[in-house]
Amino acid sequence: MLLNQEISVLELRDEINSQVQQEMERGQREVYLREQMRIIQTELGEGDIFQQEINDVREQIVNANLPAEIQEKALKELSRLMMMPPMAPEVGIIRTYIDWLVGLPWSKTSPDNLDIKNAQQVLDEDHYGLPKVKDRILEYIAVRKLASNKMKSPILCFVGPPGVGKTSLGKSIARALGREFIRVSLGGVRDEAEIRGHRRTYIGALPGRVLQTMRRAGTVNPVFILDEIDKLGADFRGDPSSALLEVLDPEQNNSFSDHYLEMPYDLSQVLFITTANDLDPIPDALLDRLEVIEFNGYTDEEKLAISRKFLLPTQLEAHGLQDAKITFDTKALKALIREYTYEGGVRNLNREIANVCRKIARQIAEEKPYTNKVTRQKVVELLGPPLFTNRLAHSENSIGLVTGLVWTYDGGDISVIEASVLPGKGNLLMTGQLGEVMQESVQAALSYVRSRARDFDIPNDDFENYDVHLHLPEGAIPKEGPSAGITLAIAMLSAFTERKVRSNYAMTGEITLRGKVLAVGGVKEKVLAARRAGITHVLLPTENKKDLADIPKEALKELHISFVADMQQVIDKVLLAPPPDGRKRDKDRLEDEKDEAPETAAEK
Repeated sequence: MLLNQEISVLELRDEINSQVQQEMERGQREVYLREQMRIIQTELGEGDIFQQEINDVREQIVNANLPAEIQEKALKELSRLMMMPPMAPEVGIIRTYIDWLVGLPWSKTSPDNLDIKNAQQVLDEDHYGLPKVKDRILEYIAVRKLASNKMKSPILCFVGPPGVGKTSLGKSIARALGREFIRVSLGGVRDEAEIRGHRRTYIGALPGRVLQTMRRAGTVNPVFILDEIDKLGADFRGDPSSALLEVLDPEQNNSFSDHYLEMPYDLSQVLFITTANDLDPIPDALLDRLEVIEFNGYTDEEKLAISRKFLLPTQLEAHGLQDAKITFDTKALKALIREYTYEGGVRNLNREIANVCRKIARQIAEEKPYTNKVTRQKVVELLGPPLFTNRLAHSENSIGLVTGLVWTYDGGDISVIEASVLPGKGNLLMTGQLGEVMQESVQAALSYVRSRARDFDIPNDDFENYDVHLHLPEGAIPKEGPSAGITLAIAMLSAFTERKVRSNYAMTGEITLRGKVLAVGGVKEKVLAARRAGITHVLLPTENKKDLADIPKEALKELHISFVADMQQVIDKVLLAPPPDGRKRDKDRLEDEKDEAPETAAEK
């Protein structure tokens, strides 16, 4: 046993010594081979690959004209890199970090073209209308021309329905100024690191989208579009909109801090432009930093001009029809605008024009007869029956049927509100997917009607013996907002009094319990929707008089716009006189009471 133990120990010791000897020989062999390779590379004039790479990095740092603080940081990281063996895992991380320090633009600028006439020409070439936005850009160029770099770059926010040219106008601004154009889409971004980047301690860490895009621009003063800022989200990974507070603040963005870079970066020379369809989802703190410029939906006349000047030439060229001399007459374009699209912008209109061009191109390719002049009849033949007919919902004066005006993401629209009074127990029934704010407007309107019941000869028993049913058609679409207050009140008042409502009137306005009519938003879109639906009279709150300046003159000529400050003015304009022989509901009730009354003694 003792001899076996000793033999086992000796065998183990011999095995360990053998392994140690092998490892030492392998290490010596590697050192020998590396030394041989170094001498061969030196003889060939190539030098050490790792040393050559370090020399290249040092040269890049020196030639990059970095600010003193950044250059010192880059050289410090380079000295760390030199002390590490080539195969160390930290080498790649440091190398990537130095690349980002060298690759970012720190001082390179593109010279501004401050010729106002040239800017005006460029903006007019690319976009029709939009006078407010163009004036703001020209004012910015004028101030830059006079004050040079004393003025801080504004943070603009373009708000409007889809397809009105918010993003494409950013490209035009960059072209007018002679700057680089870059764009980041924020739709669906939920991670704060998308804006600020990750710490370098994480594997695969990178700077945020802001610095990534700045590196792509190559200059410190590009036109930077932050698209769909209202579509930002927030979850357990942080709130990206809060991270944007520093980026979009002229007082702070001269030293923007990215988690990966860990060095202040100057964003003050960037012209930031954000785009959104709706301001409601944007946090107040972020909205306060933005200069909001509204893009209203285009009128039919503007869409017609845009079609002639921009859409038609582009689509004819894209479909190879520029030599076929295809022309669209005015009625055909109006049919595409009014009967095949229903939007604030021109994106779907562009698609429908492309649809017509494709069908004509197929006829030409198949050598079939085709027409050079596209008329309305030809549009119907190619695209089928119109998708949108006249939106006027009712043409006769009716009881409890009122036309309201609403604002939507796609512009404006009309909404018909129906009210019925049914035998019951005084309940209020609302259908049509009404939001909380609109339900409160219904309650306020009903309270107003009840408070003035005596003035309109409505018996108080009616509110206890009858149910009120309010319905907004298109029940699949949610409705929200307080601007239907006066419309709801008129519908209920008409249903209780059985006075008919004029069908050629549409209205919008918020209501208080005492019948005061308050201002609402989206007036231009609502007025244009009334015009599109063939309505001739529009009622607006008196406080919205200032909004008439935004409405095109062509629309104002075709409409009779009246301003109202309280509900009595609305009632006087839209409700017809009471029925001369009294309410039908009262007559039916009297007849029912007679039928149910017991026979008197005399009758017996």
